[in-house]
Amino acid sequence: MKKLRISRIIICAVLAAAMLVMAGCSGTEQTADPGIADGTYVATFKTDNSMFHVCEANQDRGILTVADGKMTIHVSLQSKKIVNLYPGLSEDAKKEGAELLEPTTDRVVYSDGYEDEVYGFDIPVPALDEEFNVALIGTHGNWYDHKVVVSDPVEGDDIQAVINGDPAAGDSSAATDIADGEHTVEVALEGGTGKASVDSPAVIRKNGDEIIAVITWSSPYYDYMIVDGQRYEPVNTEGNSVFEIPVASLDSPIEVVADTTAMSEPHEIEYTLTFDPESIK
Repeated sequence: MKKLRISRIIICAVLAAAMLVMAGCSGTEQTADPGIADGTYVATFKTDNSMFHVCEANQDRGILTVADGKMTIHVSLQSKKIVNLYPGLSEDAKKEGAELLEPTTDRVVYSDGYEDEVYGFDIPVPALDEEFNVALIGTHGNWYDHKVVVSDPVEGDDIQAVINGDPAAGDSSAATDIADGEHTVEVALEGGTGKASVDSPAVIRKNGDEIIAVITWSSPYYDYMIVDGQRYEPVNTEGNSVFEIPVASLDSPIEVVADTTAMSEPHEIEYTLTFDPESIK
């Protein structure tokens, strides 16, 4: 009888231990509660090292995406000298089969107008306002451990709006919540030699979630435009070149390319169009 009782105790202990192990395993698979609603935010990304940080143009900020209980922040770094990141410690990053974070090539614009290409990364964020480990490897092939923290999320997707203290902070719904139909909006052009311009205000047409802007150049020599990789031809045959192009959001500047035939050879020139949503009529 005593042996049977001992056996039962042992069996119960084993079963209890197994249940604890299973509970722990299942817990790691559960989706965590990030504490904020699904959406897109501008958030602060701080590190423990001056050589590993967000580019000065974005002032320690990145785009935080929250979906299904998971958070990821995209940050544009200061150069292309960091070639991979790892969400954890360098000793694990070196192990066979470790999944390294691959870079994207991001174009950033500094306050003086200088443009540059840098590496960006999508980094998983386990929690806000808490330090977590991120390892990096540079062009010399050496791994380094760092601590980072993500904090202060502001709803929206416009980093510069947050930097400049815009209360709308990239909330595209604020500017695009206009009635379907034809409107006008002030628009500014930057880039090139500074000699070209576009008519302002410009006509915009809204149909559901789609916004089309009518861009009229100060020259008849633009023969096509490129927006988000898509080529657009002029909609007129006489007078200054006119294009109808899609606009994803009136709250954020959009990068476009326009080809001019005014020179000895055709040239593609990069421009930035900036709309003023407060001027919509």
